[in-house]
Amino acid sequence: MPLKIMKLAITANSTVNTSPTVERFFNEVAATVTGAGSLTIAVGDFWTDTGANATTLPALAADNSYFNVYVNGALQMEDLLAYTPGGTGVGQLVITVPAGSTIEQNTPIVLAITNFAPTSDTTIIT
Repeated sequence: MPLKIMKLAITANSTVNTSPTVERFFNEVAATVTGAGSLTIAVGDFWTDTGANATTLPALAADNSYFNVYVNGALQMEDLLAYTPGGTGVGQLVITVPAGSTIEQNTPIVLAITNFAPTSDTTIIT
């Protein structure tokens, strides 16, 4: 018999659901921030999608989440950001403003947090 690759003959049906949960938080900068410096936004200074004051910033699911920050509609680099989940006195977003940069008063800040709760189901049909 000639050499050949041996492999299992298996058929399977798989379903994978990513189930994302997206939460958005909004802020308008209270005072101009000039770099080098930082802008710290506490949880209570954010508004939710409904316009209510935020009371907690959600935890990030390990290996299944990410957050984006937009300053005046422009996505910001991750190394400029420090996100801390939690409620009043704990939860906050810190934006590092590099030297030569400025965030003007009333500039909109958007924090978008995406957590995934993936599930999968596989049925093997031999």
